[in-house]
Amino acid sequence: MTDDKRLILLGHIAGAHGIRGEVLVKTYTGAAEDIAAYGPLTDAAGKQSLKLKVVRVTPKGVIARVQGVADRNAAEALKGTALHVARTAMGEPEEGEYFYSDLIGLAAVAPDGTTIGTIKAVDNFGAGDLLEIALAGSGKTEFVAFTDANVPTVDIAAGRVVVVMPIDDGSKPEDEPKEPDA
Repeated sequence: MTDDKRLILLGHIAGAHGIRGEVLVKTYTGAAEDIAAYGPLTDAAGKQSLKLKVVRVTPKGVIARVQGVADRNAAEALKGTALHVARTAMGEPEEGEYFYSDLIGLAAVAPDGTTIGTIKAVDNFGAGDLLEIALAGSGKTEFVAFTDANVPTVDIAAGRVVVVMPIDDGSKPEDEPKEPDA
C-alpha cells in the first residue's frame, strides 16, 4: 500500500462525555492533546471524516468535540470508532524512531543476509516493543524484542531489518524451590 493510502492509528473514541455531544478519546499520540493537530481524522475504512476540537485533557483521556455532533446520542454512536490519519500527514520520525506501519512487511534478515521472514506486526504488551516475524518456510511466527541488540539495522528504504534471533538453548525455566515441611 502506498504512503498516501496507509493510515496511522492515533486513538479511538472511548465513549460519550456529558450531554452536549463531547466524547472521551483514548490517544496514542506523544502528547494527548496532539490528537487534533493532524487535521480531520478518519475511521478505519477511511470513509467517515471526523474533525476534533480538544476541550481538555484528563487522566482518563482527551475530552473533545466532534464537528457535527451536538448531543449525547450522536456522541454515543461514535463509541469504539478508531481515529486514523493518512501516513503522509505524519511527516518523518526522528532518527532511530519508526512508525509501526513503516515496519510491517519489511524483510527480516540475519546479520549474514539469510532470510528469516517478514515482519507481520509490531506489538507492545507492556514490557517494550516486539516485532512479530512470520518465519520463512513455515506457518509459525516468532516475537523478537525490538532493541538495538536484537535489531541492529533498520533500513526502510531497502525494505529490510537485520535481526539477531535469540538463541534457544533448549532449557526450561526451573521450578521454584519447594519449602521444606516444618
